[in-house]
Amino acid sequence: MRARSAVSRVGAVLAVLGLAAVLPLALAAPAAGAQDYAARAAAAFKSGDRVYVDPEARQVPPDQLARIEQRVSGANPPVFLAILPALSDQELGAMPEKLFQQTRQQGVYAVLAGTVFHAGASRGVGLERGEAGELAKRAAENHPGDFAGGIDQFVSDVTAAARGESPGGGGGLGLLAVAVLVLGGVGMFAWRRSQRTKERLRAAELAKVRRVVDEDITAYGEELHRLEFDPARVDEATRADYQRALDLYERAKLEMAAVRRPEDVRQVTQVLEEGRYALACAAARLAGRPLPERRPPCFFDPRHGPSATDVVWAPPGGAPRQVPVCRADAARIADGLDPMVRTVEIEPGRRVPYYHAGPAYAGWAGGYFDAFGGLLPALLVGTMLGSMLSPPMPGGWGFPGGEAGGEDNGWGEEPGGGDFDFGDFGGFDGGGGDW
Repeated sequence: MRARSAVSRVGAVLAVLGLAAVLPLALAAPAAGAQDYAARAAAAFKSGDRVYVDPEARQVPPDQLARIEQRVSGANPPVFLAILPALSDQELGAMPEKLFQQTRQQGVYAVLAGTVFHAGASRGVGLERGEAGELAKRAAENHPGDFAGGIDQFVSDVTAAARGESPGGGGGLGLLAVAVLVLGGVGMFAWRRSQRTKERLRAAELAKVRRVVDEDITAYGEELHRLEFDPARVDEATRADYQRALDLYERAKLEMAAVRRPEDVRQVTQVLEEGRYALACAAARLAGRPLPERRPPCFFDPRHGPSATDVVWAPPGGAPRQVPVCRADAARIADGLDPMVRTVEIEPGRRVPYYHAGPAYAGWAGGYFDAFGGLLPALLVGTMLGSMLSPPMPGGWGFPGGEAGGEDNGWGEEPGGGDFDFGDFGGFDGGGGDW
């Protein structure tokens, strides 16, 4: 008994020593973050895989995983599916965009993070704006708790939609067809009336946003004229910066003339942001100052030009966060004053800060910050516009976004979809719904 006790004590000591050796290693290897997941998934997609399963992801049973891999591998247009551990709302909302940026392949990008699913599509695959998110929402609703079944329907619907056919809905469209046959002309009349109502609302939203962008273009033009530029008295670099600023001013006006929907103004404000930086460079050269750093626009009003620093700010009732601001607003905040916030008219005689104006202004704001990654949703947390850009994600088999007031809910546009321009790739939009 004494010998056995001694052996037990030695074993216990060795176990403790072994645990002491293992614990630092475990603590020194924290779980991977969203950037790591994106890099690994993108590498898999670029090597030819259509489905990436992260080693830390355990939510999909092996039998369902085999079905999913077989179904996704033959999808046309291409579907890229990343199965990851749970992510925060913001990380999941940005993940399809990250994968698209790093992979640079046209297709539909879907992410299953924990038990929450998000999907989006590059515009080159033939889907309408926000359609990938709507198809994802439909698949989720028709296959509660069934990953493989839901993704199977999602792939089928994406394929049909890209061909211009009516996507299936797990029986939902069949019931709708019966209802249409029964209701006949009454149903068609109601649909047309609903469409006319939506068109009127969209036209009213566009008119409001158009006024805001027209003000931006006008302010930009006035800045150009105030610069007192004389091409005969400046060097080539200054002439190049000024010419680029001037060209972008003209391009912004052309882009604005082509706008047909509120979300289309994103293209205009992207151009204005780039032009503002070129203008700031020209002004710095003329004044003999160092060239400004390429920074996001002033958060409080992009007409103030590129930001000069970051300050801590919080919306009423919201959490503090750092926001990029111009020198003038930074000085006002340092003096205990309110910054000069851009306000927009939401109804006759009533103006509010743009970040409390609702989803119609998401494209306008998004365009100014697109060149700086997923910065804007973090800046807008706790505001009305922020809730549109980063909608709450329910638990379970689900998608961020979904129905909100009869419209789809999503990334920076009206609920359910959004745009991200990536050069020749033509943009990206996404969304989703509850599974």
